[in-house]
Amino acid sequence: MTGDGTFSPTDQALSPSPDLKLTVEEGSQNSEQLLEDEDNDLEMEGNDLDIEGNGLDIESNGLDIEGSGLEIESNDLENDSHQMLIEDNEHENNRNDLTMVGGENGIPQGKDYLPPAVGMEFESYDDAYNYYNCYAKELGFAIRVKSSWTKRNSKEKRGAVLCCNCEGFKTIKEANSRRKETRTGCLAMIRLRLVESNRWRVDEVKLEHNHLFDPERAQNSKSHKKMDAGTKRKVEPTVDVEIRTIKLYRTPVVDPTGYGSSNSNEGEISNNVDRSRRLKLKKGDAQLIHDYFCRVQLTNPNFFYVMDLNDEGCLRNVFWIDSRSRAAYGYFGDVVAIDKTCISNKYEIPLVAFVGINHHGQPILLGCGLLADESFETYIWLFRAWLTCMSGRPPQTIITDQCKAMQSAIAEVFPKAHHRLCLSHVIQSILENLGGSQDSGTFQMILNRVIYDSLKVEEFELAWEEMIHNFGMTDHPWLHNLYEDRDRWAPAYLKDTFFAGMYPSQNGESTGSFFDGYISQQTSLKEFFDMYELVLQKKHQKEAFDDFESRSSSPMLKTSFYYELQLSKLFTNEIFRRFQDEVVMMSCFTIMQVHANGPIISYMLKEQECEGDQKSIKSFEVMYDKGSAEIRCLGGCFNFNGYLCRHALCILNYNGIEEIPFQYILSRWRKDFKRVYVPDLGSNNVDISNPVQWFDHLYRRSIQVVEEGMISQDHYMVAWQAFKESLNKVRLVADKHV
Repeated sequence: MTGDGTFSPTDQALSPSPDLKLTVEEGSQNSEQLLEDEDNDLEMEGNDLDIEGNGLDIESNGLDIEGSGLEIESNDLENDSHQMLIEDNEHENNRNDLTMVGGENGIPQGKDYLPPAVGMEFESYDDAYNYYNCYAKELGFAIRVKSSWTKRNSKEKRGAVLCCNCEGFKTIKEANSRRKETRTGCLAMIRLRLVESNRWRVDEVKLEHNHLFDPERAQNSKSHKKMDAGTKRKVEPTVDVEIRTIKLYRTPVVDPTGYGSSNSNEGEISNNVDRSRRLKLKKGDAQLIHDYFCRVQLTNPNFFYVMDLNDEGCLRNVFWIDSRSRAAYGYFGDVVAIDKTCISNKYEIPLVAFVGINHHGQPILLGCGLLADESFETYIWLFRAWLTCMSGRPPQTIITDQCKAMQSAIAEVFPKAHHRLCLSHVIQSILENLGGSQDSGTFQMILNRVIYDSLKVEEFELAWEEMIHNFGMTDHPWLHNLYEDRDRWAPAYLKDTFFAGMYPSQNGESTGSFFDGYISQQTSLKEFFDMYELVLQKKHQKEAFDDFESRSSSPMLKTSFYYELQLSKLFTNEIFRRFQDEVVMMSCFTIMQVHANGPIISYMLKEQECEGDQKSIKSFEVMYDKGSAEIRCLGGCFNFNGYLCRHALCILNYNGIEEIPFQYILSRWRKDFKRVYVPDLGSNNVDISNPVQWFDHLYRRSIQVVEEGMISQDHYMVAWQAFKESLNKVRLVADKHV
């Protein structure tokens, strides 16, 4: 955190994972280039194809070779890749199982099997053929080998084109035969090539067919009848590309079936899959997830998602985040709460949401994940995926529940972050584990006093010991373990941790779950994604409305203190309202100086509190440094809430300080925060040879113009005019190169 308390990622931020390699692939330029080989020694097999037991359906007229032959070029396609290596020597990762998947057109055609895409990789040619055959069977068409080529002077296959069985037309010789015409000139196909890694890569894809599908006829085709047993076990590719390919780890990636497995025969194969290590989905859910991601990516170009598969090719974990949330992290990524719940009315699917707090004190979504389980390895995968998306910049504070696996994963992935436990969850778990054996009302009241009224560590420890002794809990093992972890949840230990208002107060106020009131354990996956869009839309509309209200209105003042007027001009309405409550309470104290050490003076403030008919006096210690204008209240309000409390304000006023020192006016609460604070956009680190970095840099910069353009109608008109002028200038550059 910088001097004003704003989030300031450093250059020393944790890298997302050890030896994390990001690869950007340019993609195919033309069909001839896809057939190139660095040794220039490929050989076409003429019209007779050597079949090696794959059950390929070859029409009687042989192979239809495109063009006038095979064009060989000397340059190697593999050299078109740009690579950037992010090293992290602090961690070791052996899972090697994370791959980003992006949609091309975002319009998958099958029910259970995802369509082929440029960049898919397979362990062998047989795997590639079997995958396309399964995909074809699912849709209702047959396939055949259109052409293939081998290494010169050997039978090692180097490439092939698999096409729809309706490709081409009858030859003149066959035109008069009685055999029914089945070819329609269909262009659907995939082109495969053996690459340096000895894997088979899809280099060209055409998905469109010019005929209706005939599942019954396709079922009886040679290609589907002769599907071998290996097809039923594993047919899935590794997908390395999207619109902008980011390869995080190598893995089989896309789960094609509704159940999260890559089976062509679900009944025969389901027993081979470890259901406990995969996402618990119903039929069609995997396709639903992929369809949603592809659809969003068409309208949200900076949308990021990751799919993780287990060794059986089953969908295990999913993470995604939209462009607005990625931008919001740059502003409000100082404190992040990890909100965990479960959805699905048949299976409990863990849903993990990364939640921050915006300048109105409202929860904002910073990413979501659906998990197969809640193990240490799963959380490691999720946190590294999220951190990679955030350019390796960890938050300052992370708030979670008491999950031990999650705590261990956070220590591994975010070693420099302050990990704290959500106090609301801690209190709730205490009441659930112990409250039933006690007078619940009395026990909860005393528990709250012990937690919230103990301002010093010594006070908390004495009060806790007295409580567990009075209620006969001294030998309770669960409570003992919780107490051992007290420095993560007890307020007396957390005065130096910044929470940005995400720490619950004694009156029960807390941010709650981001999806509270919208989803439950009975919510299906489809209902969740529908509700997800609705929730985000409402939250964004609420933020935009509050932005407008804060800029266009002035709150009513309640006191004559200048502190109130000062922050009414700076803070958003909601944060100012909270601060205003502190200003109003400034006159309820008696002040006594208790110690002085040079410029540092300690004061004791006594505040009268009323609870029902009972009145009590509570003392607060405040230290003030006249030389640096630093002030610290023992209650820790500034770090908990992000603004000075009434005790600190009272001492400032007592010392004749009429304005709040600048270091206690956090920029993150300002109504113009998104204008005055520009997130780290990496402007000095853009690789001018990397189109992906061009896109990210320009996109993030344009977001700044959009934020400015939303301030008023005049701002909108200026921003719109600037966009039009910029577009015209860019087009002039393009015209010069024509």
